[in-house]
Amino acid sequence: MALNPASVFCALCSDSFTPHENMVNSGGQVWHQKCFVCVQCFKPFPDGLYFEHEGRKYCEHDYQALYAPCCAGCGEFATGRVIRALAQSWHPDCFKCVVCKVSLADIGFIKHQGRPLCKKCNAEMKGAGMKFCMKCNLPIHGENITYRNQVVHPHHFNCRKCGKQLTHKCRERDGDLYCLRCYDNLESAICGACRRPIEGRIIHALGKMWHPEHFVCAQCEKIFDGRRHFERKGLAYCELDYSELFGDICFSCNKPCKSDVVNILNNTWCIHHFRCVACDIVLSNKSGAHFIDMDLRPYCRKCFEKIPTELRRRLKKRGDL
Repeated sequence: MALNPASVFCALCSDSFTPHENMVNSGGQVWHQKCFVCVQCFKPFPDGLYFEHEGRKYCEHDYQALYAPCCAGCGEFATGRVIRALAQSWHPDCFKCVVCKVSLADIGFIKHQGRPLCKKCNAEMKGAGMKFCMKCNLPIHGENITYRNQVVHPHHFNCRKCGKQLTHKCRERDGDLYCLRCYDNLESAICGACRRPIEGRIIHALGKMWHPEHFVCAQCEKIFDGRRHFERKGLAYCELDYSELFGDICFSCNKPCKSDVVNILNNTWCIHHFRCVACDIVLSNKSGAHFIDMDLRPYCRKCFEKIPTELRRRLKKRGDL
């Protein structure tokens, strides 16, 4: 009994077929030829070759990109026979001893520092106490260094300052590697702010050395540039910020004292604000004037003499004078 194309429907578009239209039959289902394509790229399958995953059909490229593991040796997709070792996938031809390069696919291997070795190379390395370089993955036959908790060949690195290739005698500082000469120079001039070498003018302050542009006020971050600074708990402040943060408050102007102060009458005064309450003359020692305290208020001697004698007598009797 002949199959009626009109009664058959495409598995993708669900349309029927014309009498002379070609059908693609796969897995008990039929498709229009134009509908039989990769579900990822929607292109026809080259040479009719496809890969199926969970009932969906993919071209070789998309199947590999989505589902096939990559070979740890060559980085290409691993299809066909795949060797699983060291928590990775390998082509049989890529799974080799990292020392002698003999294929390990059929002779077995020994794990040494996370790498596959043949039995012979493993015995030799174990007997010689050799290690692998974490940079190039090759055995270390000569001197090595430990950098960032990994054993490596020193020749993989250059001096952070002069750029010369390093030897095992290099030194590490703040995560960078230096040759001995540059490292010794660093010890004498490291900026307290950026932790980098200082090659020009040096500021010595707070028990450290600084680039001039890095020695700044801890509050406003302005460069001191030779201006006076004030120290407190290991930090440097400009005069204004130090006064605002930690200075005395003037009893007269109620603002931080920014220069010399007068501590008297249980209060603190800016030196130019310590004045007679009567005539406003400056009473600081620098002016040569003297003051007399009456009721915790400063008077110059001239103004005090003008106070009525009877009032002064009562104050003296009370002990205020």
